[in-house]
Amino acid sequence: MPGLRSQRRLERLERGRARRRNAMAALASTVVAVATVTGMVSGLGDGKGERDTARPEVSGKPTLQPLPALPSPTASSASPSASPTGSPKPATKSAKSTKSAKSANSKAEQAGPGRRGAVSGDLYRHPDSQVLDWVRANPDDPKRVLIESRIAAQPAAVWFADYSPDTITRRVRAVTSGAAAAGRVPVLVPYAIPDRDCGGASEGGAPDLAAYDAWIRAFAAGLGSGPVIVILEPDSIAQSDCLSDKERAGRYASLARAGRTLRAADPRARVYFDAGHSGWHGAEKQATELRKAGAATSGDGIFTNVSNFRRTADEVAYARRVLAALGGSENLGAVIDTSRNGNGAPPAGEWCDPAGRALGRPPTTRTGEARIDAYLWVKLPGESDGCKGSAGAFAPSYAYELAGG
Repeated sequence: MPGLRSQRRLERLERGRARRRNAMAALASTVVAVATVTGMVSGLGDGKGERDTARPEVSGKPTLQPLPALPSPTASSASPSASPTGSPKPATKSAKSTKSAKSANSKAEQAGPGRRGAVSGDLYRHPDSQVLDWVRANPDDPKRVLIESRIAAQPAAVWFADYSPDTITRRVRAVTSGAAAAGRVPVLVPYAIPDRDCGGASEGGAPDLAAYDAWIRAFAAGLGSGPVIVILEPDSIAQSDCLSDKERAGRYASLARAGRTLRAADPRARVYFDAGHSGWHGAEKQATELRKAGAATSGDGIFTNVSNFRRTADEVAYARRVLAALGGSENLGAVIDTSRNGNGAPPAGEWCDPAGRALGRPPTTRTGEARIDAYLWVKLPGESDGCKGSAGAFAPSYAYELAGG
């Protein structure tokens, strides 16, 4: 999202283009984008110094901790801090969780042969996140009660932001198997497209598209057979204008292959392609780029508003316009990031941890809106864009502002 859809970001892109022209003259280098996700949800990775600080590797099968009780303003709650080590307790598969798993699968099965419906069911809260780490480590902090009840208790996406092909299958499987055991639906974000973020703060990714294709195949091998929502490479389409025509065509072909690979690996996976947001490109323009990237044939729909602040109603209307212009199956839908859009977009030009924002609608697959498959927290509230903390790091003061907004 061009510098999180701001003039400041556009200026950064222009500087990036200048650097790119110079580099091309010398080396013919390449770079790809995914910029708006500044300060994204922690990815499960090896932590090799990329902007989006990766979580420690998951070496065992994660299990779901009970959601913390919602505290009253005057009473402390039973919380993740009750486990001093932060280690999740083993979960047993109950009749209730089995019923939830069946519910999560039912929509696809009801869609009938040759048709793919939206995933339904409760979303998965992975027990490894920066906000949960903070809650466990700060049981006496006065900000804890609000942050715990309004942010830490909610399911959020798990980002895979580092290029580590030797471990990606195991790390994805750790999340999907934990979700399956809990009878819940995980939201996964592969974020390793080559030269992402146009060389900006979130630069990195696979060294080239061939390496990325192999990484996606390894990622897909960890999906399992349960329902899963995949947010495929934020900003990879909406912020592709820094690429040459040839580079853009190569990226789009790779994204189309990725969508097909993910869906073939797990028929219950639902893969969504990047549609930017309602304050960026027009619906017709975005649909044209999505079509070139195979979104109408290699995916299950689009995602909007990742790491941004646009109001839900605006995103619903925009997503429907994009889908109408995109064409393809009537089963194509949209998911919307509502994590920080409770007060709408900040003044023009403000994008970095802007003041006065608030949490949006809680994550759910039950939106009540036609063709809107889910409201998700793709960016975890409180993970900084780079102003209230280092980019990608959890900033308690910012989380508290959002939770109280």
